[in-house]
Amino acid sequence: MEKEPDWLAAGGAHVWRPYCQMHTASPPLAVARTDGVRLYLEDGRALVDGIASWWTACHGYNHPHIRQAVERQLSLMPHVMFGGLAHAPAYRLASRLAAMLPGDLNYVFFAESGSVSVEIAMKMALQYWINQGVAGRSRFLSFRGGYHGDTLATMTVCDPEEGMHSLFAGVMPAQIIADLPVDAASEAALDRLLSERGGEVAAILTEPLVQGAGGMLFHSPEVLRCLRRLADRHNTLLIFDEIFTGFGRTGSLFAMNQAGIEPDIVTLSKALTGGTLPLSAAVASTTVFNAFLSDDPGAALMHGPTYMANPLACAAANASLDLIEQGGWRSAVPRIEAGLRQGLEPCRRLDGVVDVRVMGAIGVVEFEGAVDVGGLCRRFAELGAWIRPMGKVVYLTPCLITGDEDLALLTGAIRAGLGG
Repeated sequence: MEKEPDWLAAGGAHVWRPYCQMHTASPPLAVARTDGVRLYLEDGRALVDGIASWWTACHGYNHPHIRQAVERQLSLMPHVMFGGLAHAPAYRLASRLAAMLPGDLNYVFFAESGSVSVEIAMKMALQYWINQGVAGRSRFLSFRGGYHGDTLATMTVCDPEEGMHSLFAGVMPAQIIADLPVDAASEAALDRLLSERGGEVAAILTEPLVQGAGGMLFHSPEVLRCLRRLADRHNTLLIFDEIFTGFGRTGSLFAMNQAGIEPDIVTLSKALTGGTLPLSAAVASTTVFNAFLSDDPGAALMHGPTYMANPLACAAANASLDLIEQGGWRSAVPRIEAGLRQGLEPCRRLDGVVDVRVMGAIGVVEFEGAVDVGGLCRRFAELGAWIRPMGKVVYLTPCLITGDEDLALLTGAIRAGLGG
């Protein structure tokens, strides 16, 4: 057995790791470097990354164009506060995002993490109504199967039954959780709910096309069109959380593009910087933004994360958008989708599997109950793949540059690791 690196042994007594019971969890794999679609471990192994570091590294690791952009920015200005100051990387990025997004999603508020961008979107929605003198719009309508982050407010709009946040029930005000309107009956039920409680709702919040960390649950573009209709009918705002789905993952630039509609606010993060540096954004429509314009200083959005619009992160994001605009992902995603369908379909015959589904560069094998995350991670690593299941699903969200041979290695590792 390989000896642990000194830094891992020493730091292991002090680092509190995410999403694991520290009393029983196995030691993490020690990564020495990354390149392309591979993680190079301290013990000499190389693993093909099947989940792109939680869906961020869409262009693979250490992409030279992004790295060079960050290096240039580092030599000029790694950071400067955004309150009262401006810098070119952020202003250029805001202009480009507004041009990429549909409709009049024109006003970009930067933050560092996806959860925080959702909290900012929620705060925007609440204050939108306050600024107009409308009382009582203090709740959010979100959906079962949804997941929007681990911060206090975002926990309240996640599926209350998903488990991670159930300990905190009652700590924050309860939100309204409903079923997605996937058919006529559920649309009618949601319409009735909004007729009864719409006066309480500041905004409807959902992940378009794919509810990610809640179980990689798919729905059709018609669901989004339905939500837009209902939001308009009941005079409430609509927020799309595109943190997972944005920048090509589902096969379109943004998932909302497949529905031909746009929300009032959209949140972005994950692949925004190509997995290089933390950055997020809440992008508001002109209508929402205009509600904050006033001679009254109290009507302003009083929010400002310390590292918002960090120049290094914005430089990385601008470089990532350069690669997005080159368009290679448009042919890569259908190719990956075909490889995922072919490689994962045999898993449908395995004991305990209830579904195999694919959308764009997302492939999912769902089980009846929770899987052994730690045990499967170790088994997949033995097979040359980094794949980290969650809940009841074993899934792949590979880098969008993943070649056919590496994709076959990933799907083969899932089949072998699951006993197929």
